[in-house]
Amino acid sequence: MKKLLLLGGSSYLIPAIKSAQDLGVYVITCDYLPDNIAHKYSDEYHNVSIVDKEAVLKLAKELKVDGVMSFATDPGVVVASYVATELGLPTSPYKSIEILQNKGKFRKFLEENNFNVPKSETYKTYDGAVKNIEKFEFPIIVKPVDSAGSKGVTRVDDLKTFKSAFEYALKYSVSGEVIVEEFIEKSGFSTDTDSFSVDGELVFCSFNNQWFDEKADNPYTPSAYTWPSTMDIKMQNELESELQRLIKLLNMKSSIYNIETRIGKNGKSYIMECTPRAGGNRLAEILKLATGQDIITASVKASLGMEIDRLTKPKYNGFWGELILHSNESGVFQELIINENVKDSIVEVDLWISKGDFVKSFTGANETVGTVIINCKTKEELERIIKNSQELIKVSVK
Repeated sequence: MKKLLLLGGSSYLIPAIKSAQDLGVYVITCDYLPDNIAHKYSDEYHNVSIVDKEAVLKLAKELKVDGVMSFATDPGVVVASYVATELGLPTSPYKSIEILQNKGKFRKFLEENNFNVPKSETYKTYDGAVKNIEKFEFPIIVKPVDSAGSKGVTRVDDLKTFKSAFEYALKYSVSGEVIVEEFIEKSGFSTDTDSFSVDGELVFCSFNNQWFDEKADNPYTPSAYTWPSTMDIKMQNELESELQRLIKLLNMKSSIYNIETRIGKNGKSYIMECTPRAGGNRLAEILKLATGQDIITASVKASLGMEIDRLTKPKYNGFWGELILHSNESGVFQELIINENVKDSIVEVDLWISKGDFVKSFTGANETVGTVIINCKTKEELERIIKNSQELIKVSVK
């Protein structure tokens, strides 16, 4: 029986655990939080921090695992590749993973290889950053080089708020580095969804519409997603071609990717992120429902060196959406109120809290309280629900 070591313990791991077990794989999870929900589903748990690469390597050696993966768990991605590399297990090149996982290194790589890329610079101190601020025109985006889920991200419109934004980003940076970059005004929707390469070929490339709640404390944290994308097909093809070029340049192998792109008002297409892990908002699960293609099982097979079932360009069966349930004010959760008119369009409600739980306002993906999956016959009906989601599917707190 093959053994798979999965780094992390959040609910996002559960589909990967189930997929692996369906393949007859023995699943071991590890992190430093024994009460995390995924450990209830795995076959074995070990209390080892997923950011301690030598400790994870030691564990993997002792357990004689056949694969290591950090599915939808950003902090463990580099460590998983390091351990797999050291043990000769399936992985893409460690140096390439490091580039894709670090926003500063990624921007530099894009620039050096003639991709469209925002002007950017990384800094360890505010003093170093402010000395070089004339390099940029406001507005700018300030964020940690190594955090996920929009944590620590701020748009800065003038120098007065630059220091507080820098210090806020620094608080969320594991490495103590902050990236300052040109703000690319988008045309239409940005996109944030999962894709997959097999032996370096981008066989499954998806795009969607990424929605934001302008009333949230952090309006740069995604609040909903809809498929298929309304982006111009020509621009989708251009981005797919550039993503394939990126994957080839980095010599990536078989991997899932969470990819963020946008079209600027300047008409240029931008790859904003291309992280070699599943997205944290159940994106691969919804893609399985919407297209019938299972990139979760493909990820498990890739990490174990197993043959991957054929994947093709996605075709969507209807119009699909996901709401990221959240509250725009802190308080005690009362109930989830769903309007009768939208109940027929709801495929699944996954609520992570109970009445009486304290809920924080939406400052990042870590304040998500659940998800709702929606399927509609028309784009117009889906968009109506998403646009009015705060009234139609309401997280009630007081």
